[in-house]
Amino acid sequence: MVRSYQTIRSCSIAFALMTTSLLHAADSFPKAPSFARDVKPILAEHCIKCHGPDKAEGGLDFTRRETLVQERDSGSVPLIAGNADKSHLIERISTEDSTIRMPPEQEKPLSKQSIDILRRWIDSGAEFELHWSFRPVVKPSTPTVRRMDWIKHPIDAFVLAQLEREGFEPSPEAPAHQLIRRLYLDLIGLLPTPEKMDSLSSEWRVSSAVQRDAVYERLVDELLSSDHFGERWGRHWLDLARYADSDGYEKDRPRPDAYIYRDWVIRAFNENMPFDQFTVEQLAGDLLPNATPSQRIATAFNRQTLTNTEGGVDQEEYRVAAVFDRTDTLGSVWLGLTLGCAKCHTHKYDPIQHTDYYRLFAYFNEADEFVEKLPIDDRIDKELLQELLPLEQELKSYYRSIYDAEQKWEAEQRELVEHGANTPLKFTEERLTLEVASEGGLVFREEKDGSVRVVSTDTVPERDTYTILVAGLPREITGIRLETVPDPEFPKSGAGLHPGGNFVVTRIRAFVVDDQNRRVRSLELQKPEADFEQTGFKATEILKEGSSKGWAVSPKVAEKHWIQFRTKKSEEIQPGEKLQIVLEQRYGDGHLLGRFRVQGIVGDARDLHLDKEVVNFLKMYPEKRVNETRDALFAFYANQDPRVQQLQRKIESLHKKSKSTVSQVRTLGDAYKKRVTNRLDRGDFLSPSEAVSAGGLSALEASVSLPSSPTRLDFARWLVGPDNPLTPRVIANQIWSRLFGYGIVRTIGDFGVRGDVPTHPELLDWLAATYRDDLRWNTKGFIKQIVMSNTYRQASTHRSELVDRDPNNLLLARQNRIRVEAEIVRDLALQAAGLLSAKIGGPSVFPSMPAELAKLSYANNFTWTDSQGEDRYRRGMYTFFKRTIPHPTLMTFDCPDANLSCVTRSISNTPLQALALLNNESFVESSRSLAQRIVDASEDSESRMEDAFRRTLCRSPREHEQKEMIALLEDARNYYATNPAAAIELTGAKDDGSERGIEWASWIATVRVLTNLDEFITRE
Repeated sequence: MVRSYQTIRSCSIAFALMTTSLLHAADSFPKAPSFARDVKPILAEHCIKCHGPDKAEGGLDFTRRETLVQERDSGSVPLIAGNADKSHLIERISTEDSTIRMPPEQEKPLSKQSIDILRRWIDSGAEFELHWSFRPVVKPSTPTVRRMDWIKHPIDAFVLAQLEREGFEPSPEAPAHQLIRRLYLDLIGLLPTPEKMDSLSSEWRVSSAVQRDAVYERLVDELLSSDHFGERWGRHWLDLARYADSDGYEKDRPRPDAYIYRDWVIRAFNENMPFDQFTVEQLAGDLLPNATPSQRIATAFNRQTLTNTEGGVDQEEYRVAAVFDRTDTLGSVWLGLTLGCAKCHTHKYDPIQHTDYYRLFAYFNEADEFVEKLPIDDRIDKELLQELLPLEQELKSYYRSIYDAEQKWEAEQRELVEHGANTPLKFTEERLTLEVASEGGLVFREEKDGSVRVVSTDTVPERDTYTILVAGLPREITGIRLETVPDPEFPKSGAGLHPGGNFVVTRIRAFVVDDQNRRVRSLELQKPEADFEQTGFKATEILKEGSSKGWAVSPKVAEKHWIQFRTKKSEEIQPGEKLQIVLEQRYGDGHLLGRFRVQGIVGDARDLHLDKEVVNFLKMYPEKRVNETRDALFAFYANQDPRVQQLQRKIESLHKKSKSTVSQVRTLGDAYKKRVTNRLDRGDFLSPSEAVSAGGLSALEASVSLPSSPTRLDFARWLVGPDNPLTPRVIANQIWSRLFGYGIVRTIGDFGVRGDVPTHPELLDWLAATYRDDLRWNTKGFIKQIVMSNTYRQASTHRSELVDRDPNNLLLARQNRIRVEAEIVRDLALQAAGLLSAKIGGPSVFPSMPAELAKLSYANNFTWTDSQGEDRYRRGMYTFFKRTIPHPTLMTFDCPDANLSCVTRSISNTPLQALALLNNESFVESSRSLAQRIVDASEDSESRMEDAFRRTLCRSPREHEQKEMIALLEDARNYYATNPAAAIELTGAKDDGSERGIEWASWIATVRVLTNLDEFITRE
């Protein structure tokens, strides 16, 4: 539950209410420049390219103070603290002599303002202070302001204090309809219904200011409690997680289980999971004590990396690339740093050593990718979970204990498969003696070709089982082969007794019997293979107990066919022993085999105990094996182990008892064998240097409380712990940007030297401290605090007086207008039309896509088939995202490509967007449905127009808009009255050139204008 805003507000601004409203007088003299804020960006832009940690020409490294204060060979000192005039640095950047001036002539020169900043900094003592984002988060006191009446929340005091210093007033509160629509779009990504808007607006009009606040707060709570909140804010997180439904690269195979992680994210936001827990479960949920299925599903955050399954690539290279991506994502999402720059060398601007990168890299390098069978819903009860978790932990521990043995087995088997001695595969040519007994009373005789044949077909039983004794087999066999022999005297000249000439063999078993026909042992048959299989009647069915079908050969009944099986090992047939084959034919309707022969298979015993797929995997070079290949080999070996079989049976039994939906899920977990992490010289996986242990950033060593040998879980907890100043600032800034369009730090993914400084640094620290310390990472509570502020509620109307002094609205003198995201654009059109499905979660769907794009795939490995029914109208966040061919509507409206973590979406404004809104199939279909709703709802044009505006723009039309739109409607009526074929084409209704069809078409054309307006797709 979100705590009452009024309680938070009264406590938070009590101090401000008790203090004077007079501003502190501005300092009479200019303040000394800050190294972190003012000086370091100048050095980064102009100096570090040549005088940085990698290059350091002349021994000067501008990231290290000690190299600047030392006397040079020439006798000069670059930097003399307190005396800029004697500092050689100032002399070299100020000289008129272009041959010695720094930076060199070909580089960008320093401005007079930059030189003045450097001069004043040196005169003030030339302190190298820690960059602002690395300093501890300390909650600042609320500033005092003149207009205390405008303060609804401490946030407002920070914003207003800066506005007053600049001589500006904040904007008035947005109109009710605009503010309500803004809240809906920001919190759940949907529009308020006309009925909801009427209800809220009427309360708004008759309420006092205090009552309006209560109405507003009630709406905020309602929206935060909506299940659609998780969709809206979950989609923001999926951008950071680089979520997609396919692997990427050339093959770009689909990931059928990807949606399970998406559902986890939606559920986490809806349940208001504290952000520290949200972080830990995604980065290290597998390491939590007795990690639940949900916590392991959370680690799929790390599995959103691209996966290259192309043949011939070095899989270690792409494994390392995935670990690089996880490390870079950690940097941009939680630390707000461009960590990736340090994978090849020490960061040129930020205090991130080359080794630092690999200390973070080590956390993910020590993990491996897994596919686990997990319950993906919440139906499993706690008691069953308490039984299940220890079993799963025991199984994982056992897997680790047999890992070395499995690797040794793999090497041995590969050697055997490739080079082991073996005899060629052949079939017995000598004639075998067959004796056949039929449960149904059929009589057989032996033919000259060695086959046996039913003597009479006058009475054919519905079903039958043949018991066949085979004598004369070789001493050692590796399989059996059943050959069907067509007979011209049988129906359709087939080998079967059914009137259609067919047969169905439902099951085959084999035994070795002694001279008294007593069973000595059974033969384990495997690897069924046939020369031909009838559709739906596969050879593999024969070895399945209780199969209702089996093997059949229609329509090729008049041809010879064979089916063969291999034994698990080479079988010795002792003197006096025979083979007994039990051939069941339970399909019914007389589908019995009438003529056949049996052969023994000899030789090729090298890989009998291995599945065909396993043999193929073993033949691959180990470095070429993808994860699925390695997993399959390990599983094949492990599944032969009795202990593994026992644990798996118990786990499967609990899954069934829980009645949960169980699915394969991609997760991350500790590797079965610990890897050594090396610093990679220049980031090259083939150039490992010294070994590196997992750790933290050296620039934050003083505050890092990590243990001596930290795990991924230790680091995840540190990220959201009290010692890390970056995460609370970064995440608070991300959330702020979702509600204002821009962050307080505009470079949302870069809190380093080259990133923007905060527009309101004290506000950022207040927000960070409030979120982390006061609210204990309560995300809904934090969002509520922001949207309750007057700063958020301001109108977004353009103000001419701000154009020259604050064109980018850095001072927040108004709200920002934001074009809604790609997914929401289509959602709004479907919602206005009454088509949008309210279903939450589930597998991805396939809305219509241009046929030319839908057909594009690697070697036809994927087909885009349009979803039908409700799935056709699911929210845009559920659209299947194929990395190589994303849905064109999503890309037109700037959806990220999901190849890398996206901390902020770009926003473009192109003619293609207008064309998509007019002509894309989804938007045309929405316009038809919206027009139908409007036409059906009332009779007169004015009422219909009012309805159209309220369903799309959440307001009534203004007088001039009403006139213009009615005029447009009349033009459309006139056009379609004289062009009924065009009306039929637009409505999609066959032969509907009637008056009703013309009216419908006219309204379709009219509402298409409304849904094409900037106002429709913009959050004001």
